[in-house]
Amino acid sequence: MITPLTVILGLVPRMTVNAPQIMGNGQMNQQILEPNDDLWSKAYAMAVSLAIAAVGALLAFWVGLPIPFLLGSVIAVTTASLSGVRIYLPDWLRNIVFFMLGLQAGSGVRPDTLGQLASWPGSFALLFVMLFAVTGLTYLLLRKGFGWDGQTALFSAIPGALSFVLAAASDTRADLTRITIIQATRLLLLIGFLAPLLAVLGRTAPHVDLTAAHELTLEAATILFAGGLAGAVIGHYSRLPGGMMLGALLASAVLHGTSMVEASLPRGLSDVGTIVLGVLIGSRVNASHRRQILHYLPAALLAFIVGTSAAFATGAMVWLMFDLHPAQIALAFAPGALEALTVIAFSLGVDPAYVASHHVARFIMIAVTVPFVAKWLNGKGSSEQ
Repeated sequence: MITPLTVILGLVPRMTVNAPQIMGNGQMNQQILEPNDDLWSKAYAMAVSLAIAAVGALLAFWVGLPIPFLLGSVIAVTTASLSGVRIYLPDWLRNIVFFMLGLQAGSGVRPDTLGQLASWPGSFALLFVMLFAVTGLTYLLLRKGFGWDGQTALFSAIPGALSFVLAAASDTRADLTRITIIQATRLLLLIGFLAPLLAVLGRTAPHVDLTAAHELTLEAATILFAGGLAGAVIGHYSRLPGGMMLGALLASAVLHGTSMVEASLPRGLSDVGTIVLGVLIGSRVNASHRRQILHYLPAALLAFIVGTSAAFATGAMVWLMFDLHPAQIALAFAPGALEALTVIAFSLGVDPAYVASHHVARFIMIAVTVPFVAKWLNGKGSSEQ
């Protein structure tokens, strides 16, 4: 019997490494879990990874950190991974979590959300300005300030879309190690920086009232899961980063925005999913990266400062020109982490549709322009040799 769960589980191979691990020679390093590891090793590593994330999330909640389930799990898993603990998150679990988070985030869309669309085209235009500024300024920093080659500096400067960036960079002479370190460090710093800032901004942001949602009946659940599954499958094959979660989010947003479904999933599912998401984010670096992180840390920190400053300067223009709250703008214009920032938007009650749509637009802009710029830099580099 074919069920939504079997479709989700079948979208990807049964076992892959949790995130790309890059060795010094630019080759993929699968030291965390080898394909010939037995089922027990995989299950044990997964259980340890989830336990570490859960403990970190609970401690963060107890201490009172902002967005504790994400921030706590990311800190705990990153620390453990850098310490040499084997971190593993199977793709089937990741897909289920992304699917559920997408359905939950999309439930934040209401019929009156559609009336806000008129103010978004100008925001998208300034998003392109932000992308150009962040990439250009970070590129100049790495190229002129640290003497990196043009292709490595370009792919390291691109805000987010790590999977696409690594795939595109692998066809060039760019240094994949530097790119991975810069991008992963920026992601971790971005979440650590935004969490306390958004905790303050989110207090006065216009909130989506999820408490008013209707009870999830069997009929509503069937419609929501069927529509979300169709969106998740389309999103998966679109090859967009976070495509499964994005597809489920858009389907759920349409269903809730048109009042076909007026109920949302239990909030506890979102909290559990956020903890699992922390495993995925925290596993982007491991013990083999420790020396490289220290070596490239000055470049990573300055790249983060330059890129984030450019993003927030552009966001300030959006705030002055359009009737949008700073929390919405900060989440939408932050340079990277589509999945994490969409989940943060939902957890804070901030419009997730605005946030997700801007991150998708940013990825499309990157996908369209970067190959041409990389080709031009490749030709320029060849002519200079």
